[in-house]
Order: sequence, then structure tokens, then C-alpha cells
Amino acid sequence: MSMALDGRDIIGQAKTGTGKTLGFGVPLLQRMSIPGGSAPQALVVCPTRELASQVASDLSIAGKDLGVRVLAVYGGRAIEPQIDALKSGIDVVVGTPGRILDLSNRRDLDLSSVRVLVMDEADEMLDMGFLPDVERIVAMLPTERQTMLFSATMPGQIVNLARRYMTQPTHIRASDPHDESATVDSIEQHVWRAHPMDKIELVAKIMQAEGRGLVMIFTRTKRKAQKIYDELTERGFAVGTVHGDLGQGAREQALRAFRGGKIDILVATDVAARGIDVEGVTHVINFECPEDEKAYLHRVGRTGRAGNSGVAVTLVDWEDVARWQMIDRALKLPFKDPIETYSTSDHVYTGLGIPRDATGRLAKGDQTRAGLGAETLEDLGGKSPQQKPPARKPSATKPNNKSSNSSVGGSAKKPPAAKPEADAPKKAAAGKSRERRRTRSGDGT
Repeated sequence: MSMALDGRDIIGQAKTGTGKTLGFGVPLLQRMSIPGGSAPQALVVCPTRELASQVASDLSIAGKDLGVRVLAVYGGRAIEPQIDALKSGIDVVVGTPGRILDLSNRRDLDLSSVRVLVMDEADEMLDMGFLPDVERIVAMLPTERQTMLFSATMPGQIVNLARRYMTQPTHIRASDPHDESATVDSIEQHVWRAHPMDKIELVAKIMQAEGRGLVMIFTRTKRKAQKIYDELTERGFAVGTVHGDLGQGAREQALRAFRGGKIDILVATDVAARGIDVEGVTHVINFECPEDEKAYLHRVGRTGRAGNSGVAVTLVDWEDVARWQMIDRALKLPFKDPIETYSTSDHVYTGLGIPRDATGRLAKGDQTRAGLGAETLEDLGGKSPQQKPPARKPSATKPNNKSSNSSVGGSAKKPPAAKPEADAPKKAAAGKSRERRRTRSGDGT
């Protein structure tokens, strides 16, 4: 922190849940000139909307007594209130790359006075998918600035990319040199090989463990997240879900209900794993094997934060054992061969403190949470709360129904005269060309 206060460029790496946000937040706030002008003095770029909202909230609380004005900008919310706030004057802008670029291209966000650039979860921000947006944002900033990058994971290739944007950066790794584990010691980890048909029953019993507080359940797909939400709700649990098919209003509704205790289970895809800090999360469940070791770290890091203890349970399908073994080897975990586990297995009850009489449904007397419906769904002016993808149109040419054309109002236009048969091969060739173009662009698949 002292180096950051001196204005030096920093690459910060620490285990998830050890306070990286304050690691850059305190120096950033201390370097603000208050009262500031109309243009922001600092820019914080985050990979997800949820993380941007949380970081902005943390900085607002920390900088309240200093009079620092903080604004979160991200998609899914109406852009007009964000523009109005920028016009009134903001000191720190926290946002996602897409909305930052959008506001800047509209000349509503002036980045010429930015003195501090922060990239939270830097490995994701500098991943090849984000790199073009990151480069465009950096090109709009003054060359004389402080740049700080923070993340729990920092592969060598990403460090090399980060150095392109920094001046003599100092790479700080905050960990015990004798501690080779990538997760904090306060997290109790269980890795079980489970059958897909038995997972919901197994999870329902884990939800009844003694001392269980808030729970986050992670899955790889949006469809699976919605299915788990539906099934646990039907079993009597107070559940919410966060995934990409939900509008921003519904996602924030679920997070507010989760933080406020109206629900105690949140089912999410990895969109919620990056940096989200909710107090009181005692259990994290990986309903499926994570994609890689980075996803595993960020998922289990939602518990055991700030010195608290937590439990992480990973359920591995038979076909994902090889994937898990790669994660186990990369993180040097002692779970190379997951234990074959069912909802009736003895070690489930003894290992997690689950009562022997627990069933797959929550008893009526234990259903004390208000539920997701008790939380107000805010109208953010963005897309609808739950937007389903439109049905794909068939690529085949529509039939020419002459009778229907001539029957509308009795004054329909006459169909064009048929062209000579010599043009038929040309039509067929053009149709094939158009079909190929549609297929390449993804519309015809």
C-alpha cells in the first residue's frame, strides 16, 4: 500500500478474500484532489457488472468523509442517469469496458484528466477477449498516470501484457513464501464424484447442515443455473439466481435479496464469482467441475473471506474426472481421486454435520425466509427482467401465396411477372451464395 500511495505502478496478487479492493481503494482515494473538477480523476475497470457495482459501493463508503464522488457505469441500466451524473461532476468512475467506451465515444465521459487507472481482476481484463477494449481505453488516458492491476491469479503471459501499459511496475505477491496452497487455510474443501441424477438430492441435504449460513451454488451454464433454482424452490428453499439470461434488474434484485437475508441460497454462473463479496457466506457448492483452476479459486473464494471460515464442496461428474485432476495438480490439492458419493453416503452426514433425519425437502417449519418475491424489482430502464432469446427464423425461402396476396382489401399489388427460365440457374446460384453467407455469420446454424 505504501508503494501505491507513492504513485508507483503496481501489479498486486493475493489470495481471494484477502482485501485487494482496499489495497487499491485506499491509495486511490488518498490521491484525489478534493474538491475536484467536472472530469474524473480515477478510472476503475472491472470485468462484470456485479463487481463494478460492488467496488463502486465500497469506494463510496470509504470516501464518504473525504467528499469523493463515485459513479458506477455498466450496461443493463439506463444510460441517461449516468450521463447526468457525469455532467454534474464525478471524481472516480467504476465500470465495465463496454459502457466506458460507449460513454467516451459519445463524449459524455472525459478521460483526459485521469491520473489513476485500476484494473480489478486484471487477468480477466487483459485476457485476449478483453484486450482490444482495454487498449482503446488506455489510448484515451494521459500517458502520465499511475496504473494498478490486482487479481488473485496472474499467469505469466498476462503479466507480460500488463507491463505494456505500465512504467517500471512492481509485482507484489502477498502470501507466505512457505505456503504453496492457492486457497486460504480457513476454507474446508470437499471433492466428491457424484451422479448427475442424485446431485439435487445431495445439495438439498447439504443445505440442512448445522451452522449453515448463506450458500452460493455455481454452475457452468445459464440453463443449469435456472434448473437448479427451479428445483430447489420447489423443495421449499429460499433461492435466487444470477445468470446472463436475466436482465440487470432481476440480477440486482437477487443480489439485494441475498445480501439482505430474504433468500439464503444464490445459484449463479461464473458471472458472480469474480470479486463478489457477501458477508455471511458459509458454504460454496460447485454443482459441476469448474472449467479450470482459476474458476475454482474464484468460486471457492466467495467463502472464508476476511479471516472467517467456510466450506467448499465440489461435485465432479464421472466424465469430468480428468478435468478435475488437472485442476488438482495445478493447485497442488490432495483430492486427485474424488470419493464416490451419493446423497445417502455416510461421509456426507459426518463430514458436514447434516442431521440423519434430513430429507431432500425443507420442512415447513424451517421455511422462515421471506423469499425472492419480497425484494422489489427495480426498473433500471434497461432490458426486460428476463429476456428470452428470440426464436430463429427458418432460412428457407417463403412460399409465394398468390391467393392470400389478392385477398387483402381487394387491392393488393399484382405479383411480378415470371422471368424466363434461362434465369433459373442464376437464381439458384444466388440463393446458395446467400445461404453460405448466412451460415458463416452464424444466422444459418
